[in-house]
Amino acid sequence: MNSKILPVLLMLLPITANAAIPYRAEQITMTEAGDVNGEDSQALARLQRFYIGGAYNFSLWNDGNDGNFSITGKDTSSFEAMIGVRAFDIFRVEANYIRTYAKWNAFDLTGDTAMVNAIFDARIDNLYRLFYKQRLVPYVGIGAGVSWNSVSDVSIEDKISPVLSAMAGLSVEMGEHFALDFGYRYMYMFSPKFNVIDDFSPIAHQFRVGARVHF
Repeated sequence: MNSKILPVLLMLLPITANAAIPYRAEQITMTEAGDVNGEDSQALARLQRFYIGGAYNFSLWNDGNDGNFSITGKDTSSFEAMIGVRAFDIFRVEANYIRTYAKWNAFDLTGDTAMVNAIFDARIDNLYRLFYKQRLVPYVGIGAGVSWNSVSDVSIEDKISPVLSAMAGLSVEMGEHFALDFGYRYMYMFSPKFNVIDDFSPIAHQFRVGARVHF
């Protein structure tokens, strides 16, 4: 090799190394940008974070007996509206407004019930990431709230009652933005203190059908 060329090559070496740095940085940036297509572990929580929806509830109400007076629960129907946020792909927080309607042979109860629910979606992580879509998603959840109640034919001492619930069901995800829900909810209402029966707490077994729109 010509000895005059060697110094020139040594001078060009730093320039060549610096030129490779933007290329490597571009490669890293492009890899991160590829996650935006919805294939990473938090795609749903990022791309469809919020949702609204509604549900129909078919409720079976409990019987009551205090030794002096007994009441028989009836089956009723009610509706609810919901708004939610998906914190993670497997966890969401949901607020519900339920137009509660309960009936016994002695009186009826109507309530405006507001609840906040923590819901866990059972996504099968490995298979879900491999195929990206999981159409059938089981879920479980718990909730708490209050109900503003009024009754017919009898009186109550507490018109505002705390409410607790537990739920489970199956979501059918019809694409990225729409889902159907089929589930069960156990609702427990702390006693409004009816004047005709002592220490009676309304309890409902609710079978639910609903729909959600994600955005």
